[in-house]
Amino acid sequence: MQPLALTISILVIALAAIIALQQASRDDFELQHGNNTVTEDIMKQNEQTSPQKDGSEQGGALSTRNISVTDGVKHSVPLDEIISGGVGKDDIPPIDNPKFISVKKAEEWLKDDEPGIAFSHKGTHRFYPYQILVWHEIVNDTVEEMRILASYCPLCLTGVVFDPLVHGERVEFGTSGKLWKSNLVMYDRKTESLWSQVLGEAIAGEMTGTTLTLLPSDQLRFGEWKKQFPDGDVLSRDTGNAKFYGHSPYGDLFSVTNTALSFARPDDTRLPHDAFIFGIIVDNKAKAYHVDAIKKKGEVVDTFNGETFVLRHNKDLDVVRMFKKLPNGGEERIVPVSGFWFSWAVAHPETELHK
Repeated sequence: MQPLALTISILVIALAAIIALQQASRDDFELQHGNNTVTEDIMKQNEQTSPQKDGSEQGGALSTRNISVTDGVKHSVPLDEIISGGVGKDDIPPIDNPKFISVKKAEEWLKDDEPGIAFSHKGTHRFYPYQILVWHEIVNDTVEEMRILASYCPLCLTGVVFDPLVHGERVEFGTSGKLWKSNLVMYDRKTESLWSQVLGEAIAGEMTGTTLTLLPSDQLRFGEWKKQFPDGDVLSRDTGNAKFYGHSPYGDLFSVTNTALSFARPDDTRLPHDAFIFGIIVDNKAKAYHVDAIKKKGEVVDTFNGETFVLRHNKDLDVVRMFKKLPNGGEERIVPVSGFWFSWAVAHPETELHK
């Protein structure tokens, strides 16, 4: 290489490194860390555990976490636990105007064994492939006039769909560039509050202590999904962003051996860190269920904190679904958080584990 070309190459690399460092160090949400902050407890949420009377109009139930204020910022977790993920606000670009294609068209680039989130509403069936979501993490979508928030954390394999109801209005969400316990931290574009995906609640900002309602969805592979919904819609790669779809910036998504996760690994070794689990909260108590174990048994009935649940393997889709037993003998589908064991265990260190 000629000296001039070498010099230019070095300058380009140095400039890229400076830009990356600036991106990683900037704080779009100005959270206060350090010893010069003033913290005041303003609410003992565990004294207010009842859900809002009309969640369909206002949002989910109140969180049970205590709320404090540090230098004017409301929060329910220590602010120094909300850390930079190395990128800034919306540097991981959410998909705000998603396009969809047919199953046949998607088969040109999407393999049967590739996973994603499946969501159905009023006869419309949609599949959000992880090979796309790994680059975006959030899809602000509308399905049959219903606004939804499809979200995916590649580090934790948490793929869930929320009703994005904030202050009685369904709003769009973005990526904050931050992590809490290695998990995706979102922000709402109405109040810019920060929301933990694994908790499904605001952990810093105006909406702290408010939760989002989970909507029924499944994590499954494209091949199983398309057998059931051959006329379904698949999220298109035409996102308006030039990304290497089909290649992951994180390497092996289904392994937590990546050093990026080491700071959030629990000491709890009841399951391997990357075991896929369902997690539920009943009256402030947490419990996890190992999905592979449920699949082997076919069906499990479990009573937890006064409620009886049925976990059943749907062999057609190769997914496990969870139901609550009703007093009349019927069943009601409930929506657990699904993802890696390590993510659930660090967020809920007192969690029980079904044996």
